[in-house]
Amino acid sequence: MAKFYARRQLGIVAALTGLIASIGLFNGPAASAALPTPVSADTARGYLATLPVRTEDRTGYNRDLFPHWITISGTCNTRETVLKRDGSNVQTDSSCASTSGSWYSPYDGATWTAASDVDIDHLVPLAEAWDSGADAWTTSRRQSFANDLTRPQLLAVTDNVNQAKGDQDPATWMPSRTAYHCTYVRAWVQVKYYYGLSVDSAEKSALQSRLASC
Repeated sequence: MAKFYARRQLGIVAALTGLIASIGLFNGPAASAALPTPVSADTARGYLATLPVRTEDRTGYNRDLFPHWITISGTCNTRETVLKRDGSNVQTDSSCASTSGSWYSPYDGATWTAASDVDIDHLVPLAEAWDSGADAWTTSRRQSFANDLTRPQLLAVTDNVNQAKGDQDPATWMPSRTAYHCTYVRAWVQVKYYYGLSVDSAEKSALQSRLASC
């Protein structure tokens, strides 16, 4: 009798597993509003210690020097690719424009159902990168930076929040959601480290302070 009940329980578990799998097949994987996971706080602290400290110089900056929203796949450019990555239930038309879906902005906690309400933030802004060493890069490297889907550099956020951030670094701007501060500064340092960019003294102090509490 004990063996019968054990077999019956195994059968129920198998049936439930199959049901869950079939639901996944029909509905597809859950959308993941996902900035690529930044390095740990300990690693970020180590990276930050190695970044050169220099005064920023914006001489000659022009946004067009960073070719962005290039074609990623088919008809989808970088913006459209991030919208699909970071949104839930995103539907697109034949030109890859988002026609429906929802987007949660981790900077301010707002959720939007129109892609026009969402910007794709360069976490380390293009002008900030220029100030920090990108002025010496080739156009090809600046294009890679402006369209980087591998590092934690591009994120769908509320448009007016992104516009308010502008080209500020963590010394003068942080997301209003304090719960996101640790993720934000870890990502910031990782991107700067990967691309060999410098920090200014106020920026480094702000990053050290934030990372200390991560």
